Amino acid sequence: MEKTSRDPAMTDVARLAGVSHQTVSRVLNNHPNVREQTRLRVKAAIKELDYRPNRAARALVTGKTQLIGVVAQNSTLYGPASLLSAFEEAAGEAGFAVSVGRVKVLDRDSIAAAVERHRDQRVAGIVVIAPNSSAADALADVPAGVPLVTVDGDPDRSTPLVTVDQATGAFEATKHLIDAGHETVWHVSGPADWFDAAGRVQGWRAALDATSAEVPPVVAADWSAASGYRAGQMLARMPEVTAVFCSNDHLALGVLRAMSERGRRVPHDVSVVGFDDVPEAAYFIPPLTTVRPDFAAVAHETLGLLLEQVSDGETTRPRRTVAPTLVKRDSVAPPPR
Repeated sequence: MEKTSRDPAMTDVARLAGVSHQTVSRVLNNHPNVREQTRLRVKAAIKELDYRPNRAARALVTGKTQLIGVVAQNSTLYGPASLLSAFEEAAGEAGFAVSVGRVKVLDRDSIAAAVERHRDQRVAGIVVIAPNSSAADALADVPAGVPLVTVDGDPDRSTPLVTVDQATGAFEATKHLIDAGHETVWHVSGPADWFDAAGRVQGWRAALDATSAEVPPVVAADWSAASGYRAGQMLARMPEVTAVFCSNDHLALGVLRAMSERGRRVPHDVSVVGFDDVPEAAYFIPPLTTVRPDFAAVAHETLGLLLEQVSDGETTRPRRTVAPTLVKRDSVAPPPR
């Protein structure tokens, strides 16, 4: 197409691609409800015209920036940190910058204040990584009409939500141990007020119920290796314990250390499975069988759900779960005979 003296506009792209300017806008915003053939046609027109969206003009017209606000706890926990990193990457690929509002504690006042700071920045939408009940309570204060998605939040709330399918991951981990021949599986849980931990308890119990196995009492812990070590010291003194499912890999690391100190070999005497597949899990002694969440898929689902609200003011499917994968390594074997 012959180029004009002015810069190409969105209407020029629409005309060349044979679509409406709304469709071009949806492609630019990475909206999920665009046919792939149409998306490719629009992208080809953008490339041919060398079209560049005028982000500043869009902000003046809409009152919104190409900025997404994220509220997250100031934490080094592997799951939330990995989710945040994956979301920043997905947003960048879609042409959005990310402003992260970190809070020291996930309480109502801290999260509400972080949300208000993002609104002052005129962000296009807000993502809240809300893994526990106090964080979820704060979302009731967000004004209606603000595009908002929670990640790993309360499944009983009406807020649009994207989460790893914790229960399915825990079910598969527990079933793997039962299939190896263990009569039952003990569980070292995460904090009781975390939705991730509750979902993993649910999946663990469902797997035992499905096989009519005895359901031992939950061994309560936090997310740390030290907490797993303390739980492992108790479990190591119980000869009837031959299989342990831990709510994350750091708990599993502590259990491995405690078992080793008591002379109980993993997996010959006790099998152990974790959750998260931290980068070090393959290098534990023995390499740890664990459940790997797909953080990149969670990030893309979250972005798509948020952009649906930004573009249309509503969502077509406000609940989205992403299945994790069981990663089998050397920490599981049949029980001792």
